[in-house]
Amino acid sequence: MLEQLKCEQNGTLLDVLQVINTNGKGIAFVVNEGDEFIGVLTDGDIRRLLLEGKALSSKIGDYPNTNCATAQVNETFQEMLEKTSDAVSILPILDEQGKLVDFFQYQNNVYIPVAAPNLKGNEFKYLVDAFLSTWISSSGTYIRQFERDFSTFCECEYGVAVSNGTVAIHLALETLGVGKGDEVIIPDLTFAATINAVFHANATPVIVDVKEDNWCIDPAEIEKAITPQTKAIIPVHIYGQPCDMDAIMDIAKRHNLFVIEDCAEAHGATFNGKKVGSFGDISTFSFFGNKVITTGEGGMCVTNSEKLNDRMCVLRDHGMSKTKRYWHDEVGYNYRMTNLQAAIGVGQLERIDEIIDFRRSIEAAYVEMLADVDFIRFEPHFENRKRITWLVSALVTNGKRDLLIEKLKENSIDARPFFYPLGDMEPYKDNVFSNANSKKLSATGINFPTAQFLTPKLQERIKAIFEELK
Repeated sequence: MLEQLKCEQNGTLLDVLQVINTNGKGIAFVVNEGDEFIGVLTDGDIRRLLLEGKALSSKIGDYPNTNCATAQVNETFQEMLEKTSDAVSILPILDEQGKLVDFFQYQNNVYIPVAAPNLKGNEFKYLVDAFLSTWISSSGTYIRQFERDFSTFCECEYGVAVSNGTVAIHLALETLGVGKGDEVIIPDLTFAATINAVFHANATPVIVDVKEDNWCIDPAEIEKAITPQTKAIIPVHIYGQPCDMDAIMDIAKRHNLFVIEDCAEAHGATFNGKKVGSFGDISTFSFFGNKVITTGEGGMCVTNSEKLNDRMCVLRDHGMSKTKRYWHDEVGYNYRMTNLQAAIGVGQLERIDEIIDFRRSIEAAYVEMLADVDFIRFEPHFENRKRITWLVSALVTNGKRDLLIEKLKENSIDARPFFYPLGDMEPYKDNVFSNANSKKLSATGINFPTAQFLTPKLQERIKAIFEELK
């Protein structure tokens, strides 16, 4: 880890930013060629220098803070601790010759968010490249690369990058001609973006129940809810769990319905060995900051249909003709992603398997830590489905879910309840067909963080909380 904190004295401000981005600690130790300590630069220092007019290509020069707190190799833990504060939590440790040999870090109250972006690869490098190219809006090489690479990851032929996951669903509906007078079947247990997009398309959502065992939309309830007005189904791969796509696609085929997969929380999950997103007519993804990979805000529609891809590209760009610039044959939307966002996405996608594995390992740690707790039931696995860990999801069966969340927050862990049932909320209550299982799951579900591993001390505190709530 020490090497990830070091930046050579003859480097640039950009080099310092890359070091800070890699180590995730907000600080870089500046050293000379002989590893002699010169000073420190923080992310705040870099921001101030840029605001003063310094360029990213500026040499570090005299910028490092040389009057910073340091520690010596022979100092005790208590002596080092006394040099830390709320403002200074990391100390460089120097030997007798002034060489940087280690560092000391102390954090008393570490806040663990429920999710956080993992930006330790080439994201910053590509972002700066896009910035310096001056292609910062909705054109640029990174957009095309991100669309191509992400659709390939999803085992699809085409990808259309958009400004967020909600408009991805709306764009899919509009592209398929779903609108006024049409019914769209959706699950009750999902984030409101799914149903809002149906309303934005002027269609009528029909809310159906989920299965109690896998938490996903129930194919039997879909079948019951179909009417002559039904035009589409939006299965949601909730909390990384794939829906029963064989059953859903069979229903869609028999009733001549469109399928739009909502994969916002399931990047990389598979059903019967096939990636989610590759089943539907169009499938949608979100790249919001809490998702598996992120572009800050952003989304993607993927499809295997050239015709649907071409139409999405037109509607995404104001409905403008692809052969006659500034000519509009229909009303479209400004749903475009920027090249800056796509640059981050390309960097994220390079590491998506690593990020998925990291989240899976965090879930495994929770499962092991709470193996003896009889009132916690973690998200299930199924033989023909390979779910991913978006958040560490579980059910609390002793009626103390809300108290557990409160206790965890008191210990700086941001646990969250499951989504509320759509049918319980005022704007959507008149659209419910069935939702009994959804209500039960929503009342007992909890999401633990996938932002970072828990320290041994925090694990001890979590175990104590669960012991208290028996």
